[in-house]
Amino acid sequence: MHNLKDLRKNLDILRKKFLNRNVEFNINNFNKIDTLNRDLISKKEKLEQEKKILSKSKDKSNFSKSKKISDEISSLIKKQSKAQEELNKIVFSLPNLALDDVPVGNDEKSNKLIKQEGNLKKFSFKVKSHVELGSLNNNIDFETSIKLSGSRFVILKDKFALLERALINFMLDTHVREFQYTEISPPLIVNEDVMFGTGQLPKFEEDQFEIKFDDSDKRKFLIPTAEVVLTNLVRKSIIDKNLLPMRFVASTPCFRKEAGSYGKDTKGMIRQHQFYKVELVSIVEPSKCLDELERMLKCAESILKKLEIPYQVVLLSSGDMGFSAEKTYDIEAWIPSEKKYREISSCSSCGIFQARRMGAKYKSENGNEFVGTLNGSGLAVGRLMIALLENNQNEDGSINVPNVLKKYMNNLEKI
Repeated sequence: MHNLKDLRKNLDILRKKFLNRNVEFNINNFNKIDTLNRDLISKKEKLEQEKKILSKSKDKSNFSKSKKISDEISSLIKKQSKAQEELNKIVFSLPNLALDDVPVGNDEKSNKLIKQEGNLKKFSFKVKSHVELGSLNNNIDFETSIKLSGSRFVILKDKFALLERALINFMLDTHVREFQYTEISPPLIVNEDVMFGTGQLPKFEEDQFEIKFDDSDKRKFLIPTAEVVLTNLVRKSIIDKNLLPMRFVASTPCFRKEAGSYGKDTKGMIRQHQFYKVELVSIVEPSKCLDELERMLKCAESILKKLEIPYQVVLLSSGDMGFSAEKTYDIEAWIPSEKKYREISSCSSCGIFQARRMGAKYKSENGNEFVGTLNGSGLAVGRLMIALLENNQNEDGSINVPNVLKKYMNNLEKI
């Protein structure tokens, strides 16, 4: 979220920066509503002061004057509340600003390739897709899941279900033991304020699964990612500087409507309404966000290196980044059947953007300041399974189990 004073001071500069994020910032509309809102607040405060003076007087004739002022104040409060709501709509929908080293562009075409790692395996046979590999023994079952839940869900069976669990445990162990993340087992349902804190609401409401509770006056949502709960662990708090950095990791199901993605990746497990993900979140001093982003990227990369899956790292353009991000790296794993790299992780620095929305601060030498927040997939489990299955397949459809996973899979050599 942006500071209103900063917006007022730098309207023209920020309008250009928002255009780089594919957002049209209507300055005239902002000024009109902001001026109206401030004017109403000023009038209300003057009347309140006038009423306060009258209340100290013992003159009974002032009673009717005071009553009239109270009615005027009540009317102004309603008008100002409406103006504030309109102003909030504008401000809450403005994305974070891209850092100077982020490529300027409308979409993925302007992304910058940073590096490629690993050797692409040369197969002596026709490569099968993960869907074909899973169908050999019906271990990836879409037909039954459609009967149970509809499209974009999947049932994994037998050794494929074991593989999913093995990958989750392997990644959690790696991030906790090697990189000192604190494991969290969070709620999967959160309230409206929490979704607002990380930027899912109000702008991306259509992509969220809302839960209806008859006895609740607050809206509840299934989490679209563990980033939402992990980042909000510090909401409305003032953290001791000595506790920073704070690093959290969680494995959770994630739930997304995938609104606007109809017709994209409908076959297979690439784009599901429900999927598992191991998520990394860091809470740091703002000045250390970029160093922490590089560290987080290395943590996520280490998983693919240990599994010997080829991948590339891409720096996203200003128009391709997520709403709350100021800088984002995507890690893309090689998918042999498609002969291309597919996103398997996004690691983002959000600066103080989310902290301002959450009210999350730390005690610094200069007083209480907003913390910096970062998040990254460490990694998306379904897409990691796809990459692992396809890169480790044999001609007969069996899958070689990577060495680092064997202890998590009852020492199996193949599945």
